[in-house]
Amino acid sequence: MSNTDTGSTTDTGSPDPRRPLDDEAAAERLSTAPVEERPDDAAPAFGVLGWLRWTWRQLTSMRVALILLFLLSLAAVPGSLIPQTSANALRVAQWKADHPGLAPLYERLQLFDVYSSVWFSAVYILLFVSLAGCIVPRTWQFAGVLRSRPPAAPRTLSRMPVYATWRTAADPQQVTAAAERLLRGRRFRVHASGGAVAAEKGYLREVGNLLFHISLFGLLVAMAWGSVGGGQGGKLVLEGQGFSNTMTQYDDFQGAPFYGADQLEPFGFKLDGFSATYQTRGDQLGTPRDFTARIRYWTGTDSSRLHKGAIKVNEPLEVAGSKVYLIGHGYSPVVTVRNGRGDVVFHGPTPFLPQDNNLTSTGAIKVGDYGTRDGKPGRKVQLGFSGIFSPTAPVKADPLTGWNSLFPAAADPKLILTAWAGDLGTDAGIPQNVYQLDTSHMKQLRQDGDLARAALKPGQGWKLPDGYGTLTFDGYQQWASFTIAHRPGNAVALGSAVLAVLGLIGSLLIQRRRVWVRASAAGGATVVETAGLARSESARIAEELAELAVALQDDAPAAEDGPQDPGGPQDRNGPGDRDGAEDRNDAGTREHAEARPHGSGTTEERG
Repeated sequence: MSNTDTGSTTDTGSPDPRRPLDDEAAAERLSTAPVEERPDDAAPAFGVLGWLRWTWRQLTSMRVALILLFLLSLAAVPGSLIPQTSANALRVAQWKADHPGLAPLYERLQLFDVYSSVWFSAVYILLFVSLAGCIVPRTWQFAGVLRSRPPAAPRTLSRMPVYATWRTAADPQQVTAAAERLLRGRRFRVHASGGAVAAEKGYLREVGNLLFHISLFGLLVAMAWGSVGGGQGGKLVLEGQGFSNTMTQYDDFQGAPFYGADQLEPFGFKLDGFSATYQTRGDQLGTPRDFTARIRYWTGTDSSRLHKGAIKVNEPLEVAGSKVYLIGHGYSPVVTVRNGRGDVVFHGPTPFLPQDNNLTSTGAIKVGDYGTRDGKPGRKVQLGFSGIFSPTAPVKADPLTGWNSLFPAAADPKLILTAWAGDLGTDAGIPQNVYQLDTSHMKQLRQDGDLARAALKPGQGWKLPDGYGTLTFDGYQQWASFTIAHRPGNAVALGSAVLAVLGLIGSLLIQRRRVWVRASAAGGATVVETAGLARSESARIAEELAELAVALQDDAPAAEDGPQDPGGPQDRNGPGDRDGAEDRNDAGTREHAEARPHGSGTTEERG
């Protein structure tokens, strides 16, 4: 995820990073990532340019990229714990009402809009830049590797982690030709020169690595595209009512720089009914089992051509480039209010907001057009009713929990109300919470020497005190809340996520490996050396080299009575060079000594 070399070089030690890599070190370096920055560049030189170069290298390093990924995941945690305005504005409003002390602080910290906040966007953009700074040089270097030949065989093949040697009577050119043919048959990239064959395989490992990085970059691009080119809004719809995709129909709407009222596609739907099923017995009593909103929808401007559909949790309706999600549901008590002369001054459903898993709901019924108290000219009066709707109410109020519902379905519903009279404040033009009463200019009515209150079942009425008339609880309707979201980058994000998984699998399962075969004349015979190098510790390269050695016996059979050559071809270089090779062997090479395959005949193994 960076321009820092994340691969293993060899088990034989790393070359001095302050010097250019020599041919042997280049052959032993398997990673296609850009070379790790030199110690001289660890601290920036004085001056603006030096600091900029140092900052860029730090930003595109794996260490910083991992830190940014961790910070991005950590920054997303508040979005899953705190209600988000973009997902459910009703829950946000209720949370603010329940936590009046914390709400202002959370608003300043943008915790109700985490994914569009300044601090989340900063981490997001830095990770975006870090990935871009990683992918470009890494892709360029990998393209150079594909254009180049496999690295030539090192001078001392016995230094490789996997090594085998034997003597044969076959001609050296015959041996190298056979090795080249066999390696090409195993789909290695092969290059023969100087009496040796160099072969390389496993380039798809780096392809998978790059695919993972590019897909992650594409995922970030898709998320950014969805943020600037998409939007969403919420709508609460009562049974029997509908919604049209226009700005005035939304309860709340969040647009984007490239998505506003002019970009809304024409469509709509009508909520024919809502059904909910719950567990009715056992330990999971009341657990939701199914929520279904039955709708009829249309596209375009012709609302007469309707199509039936159903919206469930995690099963949205896709229409006109947008998705309609079912977010929540609740109950709307239907009441009729008459004044003292018997005239109907209010009739209809009023949505109540659920407070617990059993859908105990609270709300306010506001009668703004009540008129005057006795019907004569005078000061106008408004009525307000603050109440609780309990779908399955207890027989009587519990001293601790009150009228809290016992079950989420409406098995035995009750509406508990208290009455207020005065000024609702709705004519002042100041926005109000539709689920609460502003009682600052109202007086609570009293009845029989106590506060006026009533617990009503469907069909029951309540005679209001002081001649204000009557209130009848006619029944209830269900409502459902929907989020209508337009996210143009969702398909790209899904495709990028799938490709990222495939790239990660490829980078983990495919092994980058190199094989060399050298045939040289020595003492009237041909000494055949085979060596292998893999990017990671694995028995696969040893097995592959053993198979190659066995297959090569058909063209270069081991000499049955040839003299033993424990020193192998390295003896030609003299003791000094042999000792140098021994000195450069590290602990990893010694650990791999027992993994080296044996060819038939003389085999040299060096730890």
